[in-house]
Amino acid sequence: MKIPGASHYWLKNAHIPPSLIQPASAEALDLSELLSPIEPLLLVDIEIRDGTVHSLQQSAPVPDEIPSVDLGRGMVWPCFVDLHTHLDKGHTWGRSPNLDGTFDSALTLVSSDREKHWDAEDVYRRMEFGLKCSYAHGTRALRTHIDSANGQAKISLEVFEALKAEWQDRLELQAASLVTLDYFMNQEGDLLADQIAGVGGCLGGLPLMNEDLERQIDRVFELAGDRHLNLDFHTDESGNPADITLRLIAAAALRHQFTGQIVCGHCCSLSVQSAEEVQETIDLVKRANIGIVSLPMCNLYLQDRNQQASQHFLYAPLEQQLAAYPKFPSRTPRWRGVTLLHELKHSGIPTAVASDNCRDPFHAFGDHDVLEVFTQSAKIAHFDAAYSDWFTAVTTTPADLMGFPSIGRVGVGLPADLILFKGRYFSELLSRSQHDRVILRRGQPIDTTLPDYAELDDLLVK
Repeated sequence: MKIPGASHYWLKNAHIPPSLIQPASAEALDLSELLSPIEPLLLVDIEIRDGTVHSLQQSAPVPDEIPSVDLGRGMVWPCFVDLHTHLDKGHTWGRSPNLDGTFDSALTLVSSDREKHWDAEDVYRRMEFGLKCSYAHGTRALRTHIDSANGQAKISLEVFEALKAEWQDRLELQAASLVTLDYFMNQEGDLLADQIAGVGGCLGGLPLMNEDLERQIDRVFELAGDRHLNLDFHTDESGNPADITLRLIAAAALRHQFTGQIVCGHCCSLSVQSAEEVQETIDLVKRANIGIVSLPMCNLYLQDRNQQASQHFLYAPLEQQLAAYPKFPSRTPRWRGVTLLHELKHSGIPTAVASDNCRDPFHAFGDHDVLEVFTQSAKIAHFDAAYSDWFTAVTTTPADLMGFPSIGRVGVGLPADLILFKGRYFSELLSRSQHDRVILRRGQPIDTTLPDYAELDDLLVK
């Protein structure tokens, strides 16, 4: 597919999901011409002029003197938005492999790797590698969590600021702190809140169930409110139905009348709680205007590997499992680890999916490719039950939660930051890798060559 080098040209015969079209632009289109309920797509011609989408039309006549490309009904999406990543941990698997794949081992291995290796050069090179992958795959904006305890924030946030400046014309970057919430109960927590404010980031952390948790949550809300910061929490990343930090955060948001944006990630335990508990939490989350981001690839990999899985109310106690299967050295996972995405979205709660960890002790795989995230989510969480409800989970919804109203959608007057796929229908798009996709930024194709893993070889033997 060759894109004209001209500043004015047309993309003809593009299939676009209407939910990805800016509402003002969609008003001029005949939405009755959807292909089918199974394939909710519009056949649209896209006029690009001076780097922006100049018009969206159906069966538009194009003058002979203006170049055009016939996409043959290939799908066109806006560039992706990756709401939850861990660029600072990324690509450490080769030197810190998590051979039993458990959450506890991941924590231990990351802590050890950080103490041994995470100087400015190491963090910079691995984060930059992740950004190169994200950009080449078609991401326009992303948020990365930054391990921030014990002085690491100073190193990693300085690296983040340098990369944010270097990539400002290509990627919108946000940082969120990551510490356990007890960290905010002392002066180090105040300093971290100031550091996050200094980089325009989100105050974030990991709430763990303990008798002092509500006081810890209140302190985080106070720090964020004083500095006008948004919040981003890792919540309930377990199969333990007694983990209810999402519910406690929602209650705190209402108690503090917090007006900033809150995002909560993971929320895995919600899927193993009773219907009554689920409804109570969903009601609070909706009232508190909290956005939810699920990380299906990482949680499918990480959850249900160790004894915490036996706490799932559908399982027999672990000792019964071991008694029943004494000959086997390991057990097959029974639980997918994702949260209640359909129920949350049906309740009107902004719901997204994202990459999470890539090639580190928490997730051995991943390439910062949001299409892979969407494809795997369609299988893991059954997005195929209603595609039209889910296109926005990696585009419009995370863009809105990050505060980028002009990103993650196709519309007249918006930058022509688009992804052109050969896949014409969802069965085609989600069945092949689409590695031959064309990425347009300001209407012109970018180099989609991925960085070579060999670039990081010397870090593995450091």
